[in-house]
Amino acid sequence: MKPEKPIIIGIAGGTSSGKTSIARILIDGFQYNKSINIIKEDDYYKDQSNLPMEERAKTNYDHPLAFDFDLMLKHINMLIEGRSIEKPTYDYTVHNRSDVTEIMHPSDVLIIEGLFALYTPQIRELEDIKIFVDTPADVRFIRRLKRDVKERGRTVDSIIDQYLTTVKPMHDQFIEPTKQYADIIIPQGKSNVVAIDLLKTKINSII
Repeated sequence: MKPEKPIIIGIAGGTSSGKTSIARILIDGFQYNKSINIIKEDDYYKDQSNLPMEERAKTNYDHPLAFDFDLMLKHINMLIEGRSIEKPTYDYTVHNRSDVTEIMHPSDVLIIEGLFALYTPQIRELEDIKIFVDTPADVRFIRRLKRDVKERGRTVDSIIDQYLTTVKPMHDQFIEPTKQYADIIIPQGKSNVVAIDLLKTKINSII
């Protein structure tokens, strides 16, 4: 017997917009005993083991071509079909996939979270609820600056250079336009309590 398709929620938005925070809030807000998985898009950055560290650092990580969407789509479909997957993980400090993989089993709810969660048509068509987290650019940059210094071992100069040369242009070209596909747009990220409460009510009404 084919398993019932999981509820799939896509959460997109610019860098440091609050996508992960909203995903966690939604998980905490589920009122029913449902199993939940999160697919973090960053774990599907392409493997760059064939490149030296200095070359990997030059990769444009904010361009769709940096991601292995084929593998991501394959894994999502496997989970929908009731099969477990061996998911890659990503190590930001070395600009490459980690040697560690994670076994992920099918679940009742699947959250897909990342910059391009609404970008790929084949993945977007599988999403029952499509969310775009719309946070002002200056707020996102400050958050990214703090995060990358503290958690990813980057220098302030490298963060600013990356933001101006790739992050902002790629956001304007590829990410911002996907807002048109969203069912729900959440301004100000996790601080928008009203929007998140309405979203939790909608999700619980479905599941």
